[in-house]
Amino acid sequence: MPLAVRLDHVSFAYGHGPPVLRDVDLTVDRGEFVAIAGPNGGGKTTLLRLVLGLEQATSGHVHVALGRRGYLAQRAQTPIDAPLTVRELVGAGRVARSRLLGPPARADRQAVREAIERVGLNAQADRRLTTLSGGQQQRAFIAKALAGEPELLALDEPTTGVDVEAQEAVAGLLQRLGGELGMTVLYVSHEFGAVEHFVERLVLVRERIVFDGPPSDLPGVWHDPSHAHA
Repeated sequence: MPLAVRLDHVSFAYGHGPPVLRDVDLTVDRGEFVAIAGPNGGGKTTLLRLVLGLEQATSGHVHVALGRRGYLAQRAQTPIDAPLTVRELVGAGRVARSRLLGPPARADRQAVREAIERVGLNAQADRRLTTLSGGQQQRAFIAKALAGEPELLALDEPTTGVDVEAQEAVAGLLQRLGGELGMTVLYVSHEFGAVEHFVERLVLVRERIVFDGPPSDLPGVWHDPSHAHA
């Protein structure tokens, strides 16, 4: 498969602080669905931000072959108290690809409709976000990212605060979308139990990459509930 992302000997530190990432090597092929897990402060979100170009490596090289990138930031950092409907939120995700002035073009309206349909929110399209469940809200934000027609979709803790059933539903949705759209998906989470049956690869980050492979190959201790936040 063609390469989507490559990190070569990447290290990163914030300011004059200690390194958050040390000598990280990572490659991701186009169309892969990869979970990135690790403890708080272990570097998983920083790795994602480096891939997205939101941070610059202190040393090493980051190469991303995909031009259109969608990003779903941590749920806790995403304002959902504004009186927006699902359709309005998803429409905002089309801005980067639409004309600046005038009403949305036909292609923009179509992209918004398709994104809402893909995440299964047709019936909720004109409802306010605040009336939706946590899982439905996350589907709406995924649809917002999809409206921009990304080749790479990066999600940072997308299911924080929702129950396991909703976490599994979102993971299953992302697996299906990646396959349908040929989209590369990077899914950052510290609770990987709900996604391990859907992702092709699990990458564990603790300053360095300490595991990279199928979740089924992970040592048994990691599957113990007491290690769910590893």
